[in-house]
Amino acid sequence: MATTLRIKDHWSEQRLFTRRVIVSALFVFGLTTLVLWRLAQLQVAGYDYFSAQSQGNRIRIQPMPPTRGLIFDRSGNVLAENTPSYQLELIPEQVPDLDQTLTRLAESDLIAAEDIGELRALIDSHRRFDSIAIRQRLDDDDVARFAVQRPRFPGVEIRARLARNYPYGEAMSHAIGYVGGINAAEKRELDESDYAGTSLIGKVSIERTYEDELHGQVGHAEVLVNARGRIMDTLGNDMARPGADLILTLDSRTQLVAWEAMAGRRGAVVAIAPDTGEILTFISSPSYDANAFSSGLTRKEFNALQTDLDRPLFNRALRGAYPPGSTIKPILALGGLHHGAMSPDEKDYCIGFFQLPGKSHRYRDWKPQGHGPMDMHDAIAESCDVYFYKLATKLEIDRMANFLQRFGLGEQTGVDLGGEKAGLVPDPGWKRRSFSNRGDQVWFPGETVITGIGQGYLLATPLQLAHATATIAARGNRYRPTMLKGRRDPTTGEIVYTDPEPLKPVGVDDDEQWDRIHSAMNAVLQGDNGTARAVGMDAPLTMAGKSGTAQVFTVAQDEEYDAEEISERMRDHALFIAFAPLQAPRIAVAVIVENGESGSRTAAPIARSVIETYLAESS
Repeated sequence: MATTLRIKDHWSEQRLFTRRVIVSALFVFGLTTLVLWRLAQLQVAGYDYFSAQSQGNRIRIQPMPPTRGLIFDRSGNVLAENTPSYQLELIPEQVPDLDQTLTRLAESDLIAAEDIGELRALIDSHRRFDSIAIRQRLDDDDVARFAVQRPRFPGVEIRARLARNYPYGEAMSHAIGYVGGINAAEKRELDESDYAGTSLIGKVSIERTYEDELHGQVGHAEVLVNARGRIMDTLGNDMARPGADLILTLDSRTQLVAWEAMAGRRGAVVAIAPDTGEILTFISSPSYDANAFSSGLTRKEFNALQTDLDRPLFNRALRGAYPPGSTIKPILALGGLHHGAMSPDEKDYCIGFFQLPGKSHRYRDWKPQGHGPMDMHDAIAESCDVYFYKLATKLEIDRMANFLQRFGLGEQTGVDLGGEKAGLVPDPGWKRRSFSNRGDQVWFPGETVITGIGQGYLLATPLQLAHATATIAARGNRYRPTMLKGRRDPTTGEIVYTDPEPLKPVGVDDDEQWDRIHSAMNAVLQGDNGTARAVGMDAPLTMAGKSGTAQVFTVAQDEEYDAEEISERMRDHALFIAFAPLQAPRIAVAVIVENGESGSRTAAPIARSVIETYLAESS
């Protein structure tokens, strides 16, 4: 069989090779052109854009929180200041595992385990690049413990910040309030740009009311950071504007005297300047330490305060509603004069009880054997209940209610503190509205009788009583109670003072009627038979006042009140109102001691100490 030999075609191979080289060259040329085009696009056409993006990776705009404004009393004593401290902050986008990090922080005692859920909600309410304070005021041990374990906590840093400090602690807390961490609910309502870099906000009282002024304006800094986000240099800044400093009407020395006098007692003390409405003293006892709140309470600590039987968080001066008892007798006596319901010199015989015509029920006097013959002056000085039972029936409830309301009772005073309670001045219309779902909405004559001595449905706050006392002292002129005396610009030092805000006056223009009321109230403290003469007789100045006792529960008709057989919290409240000096009053005070039993023995000495301290200091 013949074999066929194949001859190699060198020319075909050469053409195939040439085509492949050309294709490869075109492919390489195309890719090179594409790369060059892309390089030109990135480095020439997109230079400005990508240059800015590149700068953004190493230059950040960091918010600069403003310095919170200071708070001073009327004499320049510091009530709220800013002190350096360390706080633990977290940036969510730099934390690989948030839940694990929070758990580890709790295991290291840097945060409380029971607060993790609340902190998680707080962190979720912020932007991921925000620095969020998760604990305030670390001590040296906390700082050292974190420093040793820092590699375990990426995205968590200790930063030096200014923390709020309250030098007077518990004595000023209910007046000044406190700052605390911004919670998730508050975060939703705030303008984030106004609180960038800020973790605290005013919670109650002055810190809350004047939050916008105290807070200041946020600044911004342009900073250079490294690849790990650590700040290397500051390139420029727009400085933050500090908050305004507030000058309050409070007098620190008088406040401390009142606080010490109320030690171990539940109640309130409020003092007001009659000619301006300035609040000089504002005590609610017991209280709490505002510094603990600004440091950050654990849930356990907060719950302990909330469940405390003495309710230290409750602002009794602003929200405590108590029967005013006999402290309203001077007002009703003036109402009797104004409406001609009772002649000031007319004497009525007190036999120790009062009965409505045709009724057997006895409305008892505090003095079982009676006071004997009483005119208006003596009835106020000796606090004769029977006299005011009779006066109440002559005035009738509508005129009584209207006259009490003229002194600001039954309505908010409008003080510059949030959460004020209005109290209650009852009348038939109120009862119909309040008891419409019951069958006893009719106003009964007996309810008029007991309203005449400040019992029944009648309720007033200590602030309202102080305001009413200031109105008596000012002979019917009224001013809105306020704690703000002025504002100081922190950069220039310029102070702008606020003007008193007049309210509608009582409308009694007869000076002789006012003289009679003032004289009778002076006799309470410095008359021969006054209920508080033991407190006022040796006083170095002329004072006027009125004691009061408010029942916590009703004693049956055939029973006697015996404090020894009643638990301490069921005993009568003790009240006292006073103003001084008699001829030119400069301070009016209301004191309420819960379960203090006797206004003259328990509350009156506190009122006197407050008055004497203030007048001695301001003379």
